[in-house]
Amino acid sequence: MFISEIISILNAQRISERTGDADISCLLADSRYLRAPEGCLFFALDNKRNDGYKCIEELYEKGVRHFVVQSLPEKMQSRADADFLLVANPLEALRQLAAAHRKRFTIPVAAVTGDNGKTTVKEWLACLLAADRKVVKSPKSYHTPVGVLLSVWEIQPGDDIAVFEAGLSQPGDMAHNQAAIQPTIGVLTGIDAAVDEHFTTVEQKIEEALQLFTGVQQLVYCADHADVRLQITKHPALKDVPAFTWGTARGSTLRRQNTVLENGSATLTATYQKEQLSITIPFTDKAAIENAMHCWAFLLLMKYPHNVIAERMQALPAIGMRMELKEAVNNCSLISDGYPSDFHSLQMAVDFLKQQRQHAKKTVILLDFPPVAGRDENEWYDAIARLLAANNVSRIIGVGQAVSQHADKFTIEKNFFPDAESFLCHFPLSGFHDETILLKGLQALAFEKINNALQRKTYKTKLTINLDAIAHNLDYFRSKLTSGVRLMAMVKAFSYGSGSFEIANLLQSRNVDYLGVASIDEGVELRKAGIRTPVMVINPEEQYFGKMMEYHLEPEIYNLRTWHALLECTSRRPSPAPSPFAVHIKLDTGMHRLGFEEKDLPLLLQELKKITQENGGQPAVRIASVFSHLAASDNPQLDRFTHRQIVMFKRMSQQVQAACGYPVCRHILNSAGISRFPEAQFDMVRLGIGLYGIGVNETEQQRLKNISTLKTVIAQIRQLSIGETVGYNRSHKVTRDMRTGVIPIGYADGLPRRFGNGRGSVWVNDKQAPVIGNVCMDMCMIDLTGIPARENDEVIIFDNRRPVTEVAKILETIPYEVFTNISRRVKRIYCYE
Repeated sequence: MFISEIISILNAQRISERTGDADISCLLADSRYLRAPEGCLFFALDNKRNDGYKCIEELYEKGVRHFVVQSLPEKMQSRADADFLLVANPLEALRQLAAAHRKRFTIPVAAVTGDNGKTTVKEWLACLLAADRKVVKSPKSYHTPVGVLLSVWEIQPGDDIAVFEAGLSQPGDMAHNQAAIQPTIGVLTGIDAAVDEHFTTVEQKIEEALQLFTGVQQLVYCADHADVRLQITKHPALKDVPAFTWGTARGSTLRRQNTVLENGSATLTATYQKEQLSITIPFTDKAAIENAMHCWAFLLLMKYPHNVIAERMQALPAIGMRMELKEAVNNCSLISDGYPSDFHSLQMAVDFLKQQRQHAKKTVILLDFPPVAGRDENEWYDAIARLLAANNVSRIIGVGQAVSQHADKFTIEKNFFPDAESFLCHFPLSGFHDETILLKGLQALAFEKINNALQRKTYKTKLTINLDAIAHNLDYFRSKLTSGVRLMAMVKAFSYGSGSFEIANLLQSRNVDYLGVASIDEGVELRKAGIRTPVMVINPEEQYFGKMMEYHLEPEIYNLRTWHALLECTSRRPSPAPSPFAVHIKLDTGMHRLGFEEKDLPLLLQELKKITQENGGQPAVRIASVFSHLAASDNPQLDRFTHRQIVMFKRMSQQVQAACGYPVCRHILNSAGISRFPEAQFDMVRLGIGLYGIGVNETEQQRLKNISTLKTVIAQIRQLSIGETVGYNRSHKVTRDMRTGVIPIGYADGLPRRFGNGRGSVWVNDKQAPVIGNVCMDMCMIDLTGIPARENDEVIIFDNRRPVTEVAKILETIPYEVFTNISRRVKRIYCYE
């Protein structure tokens, strides 16, 4: 669209010294996903969690020139070639533009929504249709209100059909999604019985979902869900819409009859128009079967011959919803992304690769892209080559016949192989060293072979960390902050057991203001991994102040001894020093751990005044912040004590500020304090356990997301008889015939001995299995009696459904201890959508 047309649609005021028109090909609402600056229009969305205005200057430096804003940014007023479109509300303007773009096309548009399966159904429909139609679909998991708008913009002349997904977020959003998508076909996947803070009843949730389908010509859903069926038949806009239903219920258009599970596949039999049909899919889980039924119904609705449907369903791909970051051979990091390889998902994967600062070298291993009807392969691989070059990718390794045919388009270091076997045979693993590798592709067998070869650790006990959940929790706490209040994220103790640079990279990309570590070693590790965000060290060792200066780490100073040691160290710096050494003053307001007490203040203030006056007003030390720590912010019974701490901190910190003679940042709130004492935010807050998914109360816990899953597998199963014993010291006596399993996790992995002897349980195939006998160093035994299980089946210690808080209760401790006890030999896998 030309900018003149956009101005007309939005009724925008143009502020620019530019003349003439500009062709806009890309809409952007998140600065991290800039593909190419030319032809890009950025919408500066401003809300509690994100401020798009902060990104305008950065985007301008990267070449973006067109912006939709509510007000003209002061810093940008002198940029003569910048093009600003002033509107009353940038989000509403984006909605208007998406709706106007949608109206230019008359193709069939399918909208998919529901609690479960919507992304898989969308991806499978796109795969099933792509053989004979040019399909446009939502990029990856673009189901948020803004993601829906950006998806609609992707429709282009020549597209035959569109498939978009929309998430159930909060009441009212679906009406906006409907106006943008204007679907002709609706697909409603599963609706959970669970409710949340936005939807207090299942009926309210279903009603919201149905708002998306206002105006559709046909509707696909499962008739077995009675609540859904009832509300559709009563809905004034949908009761007369032709429905294509599936299920076991009488009257279903596609009536499911039988399911046979065999050798990793499921054969589904159903009756349609009095004819018995069957399909086979390469999955056996309940969720995949339900998703496949939605797709089967959709293709029948679209009049596809059943032999074509059966052939395509048999080749359905596994949908890897998230990228995984893990340790790889030769001190490398490996990002595995098996998500369907559209350009948007590749761009997101490359962006995630770019966020990784631990290695300077970046390699992309690219498998063949599946063929798509109507796609110009030369233009496609030209665009990929430009993307990799623009993001400073060091090397590409192409694996497959198709990508190898376009090797000449890549100007960076390159290697190409016809297939995975050739790559693994002829490219030595020693060719990878100290680099970050992105493995991208959808060919399941080839992907797994390469993925398995590159991974360093093969230990079967794994801690999976969901980086999207950490980002969600960060945004939740940010939404509680007054404008201008900064945030320090605590990544001490290996980020509460979750990781080091992996977590810090995410937080840095999310523009946190500070990181907090416990020791200098943790800080140095972050700096060596390319982390540039300011880092406070809360337990510094005086003999290493020099090293902290070298790595630009900022120590906590908590008494006069550490203060004088600091001054002695700074006196040895070359003069003049390039910049003052930033430090943080810790005050003790009642925790009585570290910090200056109020009686110590007179001497400290003298020292601060003296250092401020040194070197003609250019001191060797700068006080970056003054702070204290709340002892009981999570305990309502001790709120009077907490309020006394806050009052004392305010009084003491004001004296420190006055002695310094310049603005000094103040902070006292931890995670619980952010939620319970908003009046004490001062200039910054410190976010710790809340970032990792632990709330101060049940209400907050419902708003946060679990970030980690600890799981292992069954190594061996055996049958025991009455009178036999299990474990060291024969601590478990068998009183009935028993089926037991051995799992490779023990106290050396972080599972304490007190979890054994029936006190704790794990979960196998959704069944609770008690831990019997003493927990050993490297393994423990579980009772599998009555549980359908086989060797190598997955075992869950904690996850979304069985939270770490329950494990902590069993162990009579707190989640902090459970997290931090998980040893580093447990393989960490980082997932990111």
